[in-house]
Parts: sequence; C-alpha cells; structure tokens
Amino acid sequence: MCDRDAVRVAALYDIHGNLPALDAVLADVARAHVDVIVVGGDVASGPLPAQTIDRLCALGSQTHFVRGNADREVVAAFDTPSQPPGDDPAAQAAAFTASRLSRAQRDFLDGFEPTVMLEVHGLGRVLFCHGSPRSDTEVITSATPDARLTPMVAGIDAPTVVGGHTHRQFDRRVQRWRVVNAGSVGMPYEGRRGAFWALVGPEIELRCTSYDVDSALPALRAGGFTGTDEMLLESLVEPADPDWVADYFETQASASPTV
Repeated sequence: MCDRDAVRVAALYDIHGNLPALDAVLADVARAHVDVIVVGGDVASGPLPAQTIDRLCALGSQTHFVRGNADREVVAAFDTPSQPPGDDPAAQAAAFTASRLSRAQRDFLDGFEPTVMLEVHGLGRVLFCHGSPRSDTEVITSATPDARLTPMVAGIDAPTVVGGHTHRQFDRRVQRWRVVNAGSVGMPYEGRRGAFWALVGPEIELRCTSYDVDSALPALRAGGFTGTDEMLLESLVEPADPDWVADYFETQASASPTV
C-alpha cells in the first residue's frame, strides 16, 4: 500500500455490550473524520449485546473487526446452549449474551479476524490485535516486564502494535516496537469515568469520551443481565485504582501466561 493510500483509524476496543458508551464514542469518531474504524474485540458480552451488535453492523464497509476472547466465548456458548456456565462470571456473561443473539448476530461475531494490519498515515504498518499478536487472551499492561512482552511481538512486521483486553490505555516501547492499548469503551479500568479509545494516525492520541454514566445505568440494567452492577462497579460506578488493576492482571499472567 503506498503512502497516499494510508489511513487514519479510530480504534474502539472492549465495548462489552455498553451501548450508551459506544454511542457517545461514535459521535466523537464522526467528528474526527477518520477513514477507518477498527473494532478490537469483546464487543457484545455484557448488558445490551444484541443492540450493540446492531449498532456495529451499521457502521459500513470501512470497519474492521478483530476477534476478542469474549467474542469467541459467546460463539461457543451459542453453539452449546445446553452447557451450564457454572460460577465463572465470564462464562455467565457469555451464556447470557448468546441467549440474546440471533443466528445472524452469532455469525457476525464468528467472522471477526484474529488480527488486522493497516498502513496508517504517519505511522506506517500497524497491527491491531486483541490481547497480543499471538493470542487473544495474553495480558499486556503498562507494567508488563520487557522480558515477557518482547516474545509476544517478536517477528511482527509492523513497528506499532495496538491492542486491548486489559481495559487501560498506555503507550510504551519495547525494543523496536511501539505497543499501545487503546483502552476500553464500555468497561474501562482508568480510575475515572468515561469511554476510552484511540485515534491512530498520523500520531497516536489516547482519547476519553465523557458520557452520563448515572443516566446510562438504568438502561444497562434493563437489559436483564444479573451481573451488570458487578461488571461495572470497579470500572464505572466506583472506579478502582488502575495501578492496582494492572498489578492484578500481572499476577494472573505470572500464574497463567494465557490469561
């Protein structure tokens, strides 16, 4: 792709069925006049799954979808509805989400790509993934040691990698790679309220879109997911310390490298 074909990208990650947050971000994206939207996975698992998918389906052909671990889990739950989710909150969210989707919405999720590579204005080749380039469950945070991070990006033919999964924005370097987390639209761990995303090209701008969380909560609860309050407590209702969250993820990653 030659330079005149390079694009400017809005990177939207980890929406988790939070339609009010997505709508607020999409209004900001429209004002930013981007060429392409990359939706980086974990779109529907949460309070308003079907409505969130419908909104994403309407974005048009200049949108790319990267598969997240929750998207995979929702598809699996749809395909095995008789399997009980047990006590695991993620499995319960996947089962709830799957129960609200049509076959067409399930197939939409199943069509997401593992990664997307784009030529971005001012940055060159950028790889968009969910967790890491090699796994949608691999944890990268602002505190991830270089020794653990380097193998995740080694061999990637792009100087910039944009991901999500851990729901907190950062922009860091490891050897010759720039590694960015776009943040979470619907369930952020930033220590403050908002919907977080990134503008990619010609520089990287980590954005926060404000919206009325208190007014959004009744609509989210009305979706029928019994775990809504617990899901949103530490991200939006009473935001947890983001450094504590990063340490928690790093502890999990040390115990199980594919978390």
